[in-house]
Amino acid sequence: MAFIMLVAALLAFFLPLLLTQKHRSRSTDNLPPGDLGIPVVGQTFSLLHSLRSNTDDQWFRARIKKYGPVSKMSVLGSPTVLLLAGPAANYFIFTNEGLALTQTRALRLLLGQSILALKGDELKQVQSALQGYLRPEMVRRYVGKMDEQVRRQIKLNWFGRDRVTVLPLARRLTLGIICSVVFGQEAAAIVEAHALDFQLLGDAILSFPVNIPFTRFGKGMRSSAKIHKAITRIAQKREQLLFQEGHAVSSTDFITYMLILRSQGAHSLTLEDIVDNVMGIIIGAHGTTSALITFMIRHLANELDVLAKITEGLNRVDRILIPTSCNIFPEAHLQRTLRLSVLGLEQFGDG
Repeated sequence: MAFIMLVAALLAFFLPLLLTQKHRSRSTDNLPPGDLGIPVVGQTFSLLHSLRSNTDDQWFRARIKKYGPVSKMSVLGSPTVLLLAGPAANYFIFTNEGLALTQTRALRLLLGQSILALKGDELKQVQSALQGYLRPEMVRRYVGKMDEQVRRQIKLNWFGRDRVTVLPLARRLTLGIICSVVFGQEAAAIVEAHALDFQLLGDAILSFPVNIPFTRFGKGMRSSAKIHKAITRIAQKREQLLFQEGHAVSSTDFITYMLILRSQGAHSLTLEDIVDNVMGIIIGAHGTTSALITFMIRHLANELDVLAKITEGLNRVDRILIPTSCNIFPEAHLQRTLRLSVLGLEQFGDG
């Protein structure tokens, strides 16, 4: 179960590690085993079929059995190296200095330039900036925002209902959370206006990069343009405010934080680069997390013994933190379950 969830999260984010030779004229003797299949198509259809039929676990295991934990293949028109964690994957990376991290053509077209493709000092600058944004005092603020979003979601869409459809609600929840971190006060307006666009954009990542109207990729490109325009407008507004008021501007949202660091010379990303990477962060964060929440809830619904053990643990927390004279309402219990049951999933995930 844990293996399936890991693969699902990886594919939901779908920023595969595409390793290509810096100098294509070099010998391909160091490339891992495997085949690229039919030109352009490669293994795309078989992989997508396994995802839709919920047999991706078997698909990956069969490939590992045939080629090992490191293999080459072709997905969505891009030659790809599939790395599954382990000594063999680490050895392949550290013994091939001529390898460079790149993006799929679909990702480049949909999301623009990613910080994952940066190199050298520029990459170190951006990594340092991101680490600073995730310092403890900032994380504490995010936790409060997350808790507020979860409480509101449960009150509006979960409490008092006999049946809920988890995935759409999880998408909406995680989109709201990551947007509140990235945009600050404009988060609600972005979610309200572009929730469907973010979904279409995320779906288009797993499609061939052929921009034809009414296709999944074509719809994704149109949604990408709408989102890019909206984020650019916010970034330009923040940049103008920063120019007028200087460092007195609050830097609690990601866009303002990156603009302030750029004004201080901490990195050299352009406004366009910041917008591109904001799009990538939102797609990656809310897509992966909503998939994990959905799998978690499904697991709890199907494994009643696991749910019972988690409920027992939460009740113990209640007895410690809440006076015995207080009533524990179902709404509060559901809130704690959604927020804390992930802690128990690691213990019972292979059950």
